[in-house]
Amino acid sequence: MQNNIISKFLNLLRNDTSIKKDLEVRSLIGKDILINKRNDYLNFKSINDAEEKIFSQNGEDGIIDYILEIINVKDPKFVEIGVEDYIESNTRLLYHIRNSQGLIVDQTIDINKLSKNLELWKGRLKVLKKAVTPKNINEIINYENFNKDLDLFSIDIDGLDFWVIKELPTNFAKICIAEYNPLFGSEYEVTVPNIENFNRTNYHYSNLCWGVSLKGLINLMNEKNFVFLGTNNLKNNAFFVNKDYEQLFKKVILEKNIELKNYTNHKFQESRDKNGNLTYLSRKEQLKEVEDCYVININNSLTEKVKLSELIKS
Repeated sequence: MQNNIISKFLNLLRNDTSIKKDLEVRSLIGKDILINKRNDYLNFKSINDAEEKIFSQNGEDGIIDYILEIINVKDPKFVEIGVEDYIESNTRLLYHIRNSQGLIVDQTIDINKLSKNLELWKGRLKVLKKAVTPKNINEIINYENFNKDLDLFSIDIDGLDFWVIKELPTNFAKICIAEYNPLFGSEYEVTVPNIENFNRTNYHYSNLCWGVSLKGLINLMNEKNFVFLGTNNLKNNAFFVNKDYEQLFKKVILEKNIELKNYTNHKFQESRDKNGNLTYLSRKEQLKEVEDCYVININNSLTEKVKLSELIKS
């Protein structure tokens, strides 16, 4: 009952205009929600049991808190790439309710506007206004030694996520959250080509051909010494923990033969027409829309482009 009341209040705050004050109130209420759930964390059988939306787009706030508590990290050091205005993000709550040190990176972020709703003068949050690419990712995380003892890495750039992660060293963090494209299905290791200045709208007006398939992401993260814990309920963000902590998650780690289609049968409909209007296409219609888009079949070659229709059947 308490959580329902709090959730309704949070929804009201999201539509309020007094941004800074409301963000502070939201963080305090969110902290209370999470503290009340922590006693049950050891009984969770899925990371989805932990989902709570405070600042994150979906339920990532709760999942992050759950993982941090299980591995006993109280003041996480984080890097988040792709935060837009940092109002809705995966690490905003960490900054508010924990004594965290973080680096956020986005090529569109307005630092002056951000300073009006965040106390940047405290020095715990570093902000870089920069486009992230496979070529500069290590330079970015090396900024002020964020590559040292990094607890959490989050990436959401709607494009070259695979290629960026591929350039990271093994064991680059304790926790990784990475966006994947569920439209690419569960059976194939697929990513968009490594194109300089990739933009999902420019690549295809529908906004549907971007990023990497879940299977391609899982196998890449395995090479980086991470184990797959699951995805959010919306089925677009995957969660990984370094294999050093694998035994702590025996109850939630998925079996090797788990059907990944359970994490790619998404329901959201974000397709656009050539004028940028939402078209609400079904999954089958979405695949038809981008069937002539070129992608990389990771299993065969990292350079050979093939049409999506040649790989994925609806």
